[in-house]
Amino acid sequence: MTVNSPLYSPHRHRHLHARREERRAHVRRQRVVAAALTGLFALVLIALAVGGGGPAEGRRGAQLAAHTRRPVVARSAIGLPMGHPALALRYLSPRSQPVGVPMRQPPRAGLLFNLQTGQVLWQLRPSERVRIASLTKMMTAWLAVHALPAHAQVPITRQAVEMPGSKVGVLPLGRRALVETLMYGLLLPSGNDAAVALAQGVAGSLRHFVADMNREAAHLGLGCTRYSSPSGYYNLDNYSCAADLAVLAHDDLLQPRIASIVREPTAAPPLPIAGGRVYLYNNNPLLIYHYPGVTGMKTGYTLAAGKCLVATAERHGVRLGVVLLHSPYPGTQARRLLNAGFAFYHVPPVREPPMPPGV
Repeated sequence: MTVNSPLYSPHRHRHLHARREERRAHVRRQRVVAAALTGLFALVLIALAVGGGGPAEGRRGAQLAAHTRRPVVARSAIGLPMGHPALALRYLSPRSQPVGVPMRQPPRAGLLFNLQTGQVLWQLRPSERVRIASLTKMMTAWLAVHALPAHAQVPITRQAVEMPGSKVGVLPLGRRALVETLMYGLLLPSGNDAAVALAQGVAGSLRHFVADMNREAAHLGLGCTRYSSPSGYYNLDNYSCAADLAVLAHDDLLQPRIASIVREPTAAPPLPIAGGRVYLYNNNPLLIYHYPGVTGMKTGYTLAAGKCLVATAERHGVRLGVVLLHSPYPGTQARRLLNAGFAFYHVPPVREPPMPPGV
């Protein structure tokens, strides 16, 4: 076809056609590259979502796959899966604590709580891990009553008799003693010798018993707690916190054998020695000075742990517990806190015998 126009040129027409084809090819290449990049990016995201890649990819993958991950299992101090505590402590913020008791020399950590509801009335670093000395024996008692009947007898070994620190002191080497007698020796004068004898009677060796202690701590939901001995005389790797000790006190008092022992100021259980009995005295200052309503439960002391006390009391159906760790005056501070707690629940005050200063 012949085109009669002064603007038409065959050479210019071919040039415009080539440019249009080049632009179409360029658009097609861009679409192909975009599709390839999209596919590659999708593959990277899939790989990250299943956990592949390095640190940066891992962080991105964690964000992308968070909704598909299993919930994190709480672990104990030695890495065991945690159970749920029988007493759920209900905390309030420090500024709205129901009970305030000013102290010139406060303890390292502490807790005042309701043994029935778990309501926390006063707290001071309740989750801080600290040494606990003979409060360790609260777990030794728990395991012993679950493993051994009161009338069972266990041998008294040289390792038990030669334990340093607080002790019953007259356990007969090579003889057998009633479990219940050793329980009194464990919880009243805080006998390290009784702790070793019970541990060996339950598990055969201290190593196996300590492993049982740590497994049971995890089972009971005690997340701060780690044990290294049945007595607490040695502080290395032996610690807990006020919150865990509150839960353990609650659990211990649910055991009738433990509850009946820790409320006694004195006892004279049978033992195969001259006279046939051993005379034991409770170290709990609230029992010594006859605090009204006291129901237990355990003292502790080493140079590293300081003076420690877990005390419980009941008045008019209100049951309270207090934990004091590294306290300069555990008896005095426990009494003041318990009195404030009972006042919070409108329990009428009662006349109290005096407690000497410095207790």
